[in-house]
Amino acid sequence: MSTIKIIDLESNSFKTVSIRKEDVEKKWFLVDASNQNLGRMCSKVAKILRGKHKPSFTPHVDCGDNVIIINASKINLTGNKWTDKKYISYTGYPGGQRVKTAQQLYDKNPSIIIEKAVKGMLPKGPLGREMFRKLKVYADDQHRHAAQQPQVLEI
Repeated sequence: MSTIKIIDLESNSFKTVSIRKEDVEKKWFLVDASNQNLGRMCSKVAKILRGKHKPSFTPHVDCGDNVIIINASKINLTGNKWTDKKYISYTGYPGGQRVKTAQQLYDKNPSIIIEKAVKGMLPKGPLGREMFRKLKVYADDQHRHAAQQPQVLEI
């Protein structure tokens, strides 16, 4: 004869746990950007910076991890994005709108393209700026965070 188990909802805990800033355990991850598509890689990096990959994710707390991106000079843009993608900035003066293509930004500093892409995927405001500070981007394969013993993250 089979027994039917009755679940007592009052004894089980179905409460959502809201983690505090002091309780967050931050790790370091290393991402190689060689031959990676810009948007696909940056969306995964933004998810790690935000902390959405953790089961203890809390939207109003910076519970994400630190990310080091190397080989930013080997990033890949598909289609005609090197010439057609525009980055617009404004100096604050009349007639001060400046437009640069992705190739122009890449020639100046290859890591700027990755930083702009990830920053646009993070929340706006003080919390997003705090998350963005945990991103380190380097144009070549050398970085100065070996003491943190970053884990290699395959994307």
